[in-house]
Amino acid sequence: MKFHILTLFPEMVMNGLGTSITGRAMASGAISVDAIDIRDYSKDKHRHVDDAPYGGGAGMVMQPGPVCDAYEDLCNRTGKKPRVIYMTPQGRVFNQSIAEELAQEEELVFLCGHYEGIDERALELIVTDYLSVGDFVLTGGELPAMVMIDCISRLVPGVLNNEVSAEVESFHDNLLEYPQYTRPEVFRGKEVPEVLLSGHHKNIEEWRRKESIKRTLERRPDLLPGASLTLKEHRYLDSLKGGEDGLLELEEILDGYAAEAERLFCKRDGICGQEDRAAVQEDRAAVQEDQAAVQEDRQSAWEDRKVSGLTGPLPGLGEPAPRIKRRAMSEVKKLLALDGCTLNDVKSYYKVCKARLKLIQKDY
Repeated sequence: MKFHILTLFPEMVMNGLGTSITGRAMASGAISVDAIDIRDYSKDKHRHVDDAPYGGGAGMVMQPGPVCDAYEDLCNRTGKKPRVIYMTPQGRVFNQSIAEELAQEEELVFLCGHYEGIDERALELIVTDYLSVGDFVLTGGELPAMVMIDCISRLVPGVLNNEVSAEVESFHDNLLEYPQYTRPEVFRGKEVPEVLLSGHHKNIEEWRRKESIKRTLERRPDLLPGASLTLKEHRYLDSLKGGEDGLLELEEILDGYAAEAERLFCKRDGICGQEDRAAVQEDRAAVQEDQAAVQEDRQSAWEDRKVSGLTGPLPGLGEPAPRIKRRAMSEVKKLLALDGCTLNDVKSYYKVCKARLKLIQKDY
């Protein structure tokens, strides 16, 4: 992967990135870093690239000409027009998800401002992304660019010796990394957790996962809504919270969906009262023995949904509410086992399912 940095201080970024992991990656050819001095494109004999702002105000503003010329020269040399990322506190706050997205690019350009910033016209002409490292102001964009390049580089194949490392450290699945231990086993009275010495890989993995969830709850609870957790892990998280939130709200949503689904089919079949419900249950038991009738019933339900233009399957239709809820919970387990599917996604899904049922009811 190739990184190009448009800067007034090329030595600063090259010295910083030329050490440790990024330095070794540059030496091996896994990544390349090219620092382009914007001053080289100044038309001024003193290599000035800034001037006073129109309208008055403190400080100086970088001129658009040298910035655009530096970028266009890069494009001419490479034959490409890479994404240009401008370092600014006005941009989106950089995070691991953005790093993973940018790591898919073959080349990236980082534009580092200085003084009071860069003339807006240059930004409008060449910048594709505005990114920040946080809600604070630095002297220039060089340090943020170095931070982002370091982070992105770790996701490039061949940069890390252990390819698994980048996948399991902090912010993987929107969770913080679990605690790490090494020798000695006992240090100043503090012991390494026994499970890590057991050699039982499944138990170790489960312990690490729980510790990640616990640490995220303690230190960065804001990350948890986007975390990919299984149903079992959500129960563990709820136990850490003392039974708050999470699955309790999901239970309420599923209860509402199940009741709405049962109401719909009672309305369709003219069912009212407990006796009618019992009779319908007997009929359904008999229908299960007749495959042709079952197929006809399924086709009927399908037609019901087509009336409202809603042809996607809805869990447990045509059954009593408790059974619908059990079927829905079974589906929840499968959904949460999918990569990237969160509890909030599941809640939203069943809220939409309930709304779809209300639309279907209008046809009866």
